[in-house]
Amino acid sequence: MELMNDQHYMRLALQLAAAAHGQTDINPVVGCVVVKDGRIVGTGAHLRRGGPHAEVHALNMAGIEAEGSTVYVTLEPCSHHGRTPPCAERLIADKVSRVVVATIDPNPLVAGKGVAILREHGIEVVIGILEHEARSLNLIFEKYMLTGLPYVTMKTACSLDGKIATSDGHSKWISNEASRQLVHTMRHQHKAIMVGIETVLADNPSLNTRLIVPSIQPIRVIVDSKLRIPIDATVVSTASENHTIILTTELASVQRQTELEDMGVRIIRCGEGPHVNLQHAMHKLGELEISSILLEGGGTLNGAMLEKGLIDQMILFYAPLFIGGKTAPGAVAFEGLSSISDAVQLEGMSLQQIENNFCVSGYPSNRWKGEE
Repeated sequence: MELMNDQHYMRLALQLAAAAHGQTDINPVVGCVVVKDGRIVGTGAHLRRGGPHAEVHALNMAGIEAEGSTVYVTLEPCSHHGRTPPCAERLIADKVSRVVVATIDPNPLVAGKGVAILREHGIEVVIGILEHEARSLNLIFEKYMLTGLPYVTMKTACSLDGKIATSDGHSKWISNEASRQLVHTMRHQHKAIMVGIETVLADNPSLNTRLIVPSIQPIRVIVDSKLRIPIDATVVSTASENHTIILTTELASVQRQTELEDMGVRIIRCGEGPHVNLQHAMHKLGELEISSILLEGGGTLNGAMLEKGLIDQMILFYAPLFIGGKTAPGAVAFEGLSSISDAVQLEGMSLQQIENNFCVSGYPSNRWKGEE
């Protein structure tokens, strides 16, 4: 019975955490529920970087009823002084009796220390309740914390024969309206959107999120090895309002760089050319605290990222269409393999129907898996 109760309250905490996706910058999403005598007396979520943690919100709501309570938290309470005081100390001060933790914090500054402090002060700690679900919520945080590299989610919309546009470049719209709305939610949940220069030249996209509720706008990242981007491109003309970064090479024109920088665009040179060194680019973006990227590139950029093992998750929207055409671009294009056994596999695959579209998601087998 206790296990069932623990799972029930932890699910509530996970729901609170999930609702904050896209709001916490490089910090994790965390939910917390305080329970006493079978009643929920406090709830909270971490809502923004630098703001109170989930435990603080929940304990503030619980007030004096926090004493003797059980606290359910999706991530180990912090034990160090950062932008906010340690949550472990607050739990001790409020005299809670029991803390149920879904998963240990991967941050080396915490990594079990929070649990140890609680136990040293006589508080019962249970670890691992709905751990898989909790870790799934913070894949972005975990990778960035352990590697300093952004978590990259590749998203594309294609026909049943794998085409993302016709031979002459027409692509609006392959996916349905419901799928496109879901993509805007995904944009809100990532720190940056990345596309290649061909996408900008073909579509002149805004690369923003157009949700009904006002939301944080993602940083726009353009891969443009020769700085061919037009000065009047939307991502350039609006760079003073929404951050735009262009990844280029040492071969690109210095004069062109100056013109773009005068428009508010940030230029980052990655490699000597002729193509942007994507591994170097990921390190540079990580240094700028860009912890997550939604890759919405064409087949060439998608293929280059996949081939180099830089994609952590793939989300493919399929529409019930057959486009055909030998020169029509596909969702992923790279050199190719000689053996099926060497193919990149999609692991942990899930399938969702969205009206007359279906969405396939999973994790490429050549991604970073935590061994580094």
